Amino acid sequence: MGLGGGAGGVSTPYYGATAVGIKTRAGVVLAADKRMSYGGFVMSRNVKKVHPVTRRVGIAIAGFYADMHGLIRILEAEIRYYETSNRVVMPLRAVAKLLSAILYSNKFFPYYVEAIVGGINGDGEPRIYVLDPVGAITEEDYIAVGSGATVALGVLESFYKPDASIEEAEDLAVKAMRAAIARDSSSGDGIDLLTITPDGYREKTIKLRVVTS
Repeated sequence: MGLGGGAGGVSTPYYGATAVGIKTRAGVVLAADKRMSYGGFVMSRNVKKVHPVTRRVGIAIAGFYADMHGLIRILEAEIRYYETSNRVVMPLRAVAKLLSAILYSNKFFPYYVEAIVGGINGDGEPRIYVLDPVGAITEEDYIAVGSGATVALGVLESFYKPDASIEEAEDLAVKAMRAAIARDSSSGDGIDLLTITPDGYREKTIKLRVVTS
């Protein structure tokens, strides 16, 4: 998948990003770069594209920045409404299906995004779902989306182990993101990591050196 024109993506030259998701037996790791670009212009070096939406569910998004955050605000509001009304925590699969419904309901004026929803399901098992701009949803063990997805996916396919520890999964996510950033001019400036286990989530940011000359 790739918003820069890959299969299942929306072809446009005006934005890019890279996000990855990795599932292991111990949990899920989501990661994305921190650059916001428009064409060949870098507009920001400190954008967050990975967000926890519940204690055990997170989302990583690649795509048009305004659409990313508008979509996350809608998703979070719907989750809060559901949890307040039903007095239960929304399960991971339900979050993914909710996002799919939101995307599909806007298919004629789509959000220019690709999303990875990951976390711990109601049965305690880690899961990762990937969604395209019109809401098609598939479950994966590992995935990369965005303009740097091809490079990142090559790294994931070479080194992924389903029984890896959380620390090994974090290292692999960083390795895949670094490879994508090295080859994709629309991705860069840092890596946000979101690690989700049955005990909850933790966030980490890795700043990358900015080349000035």
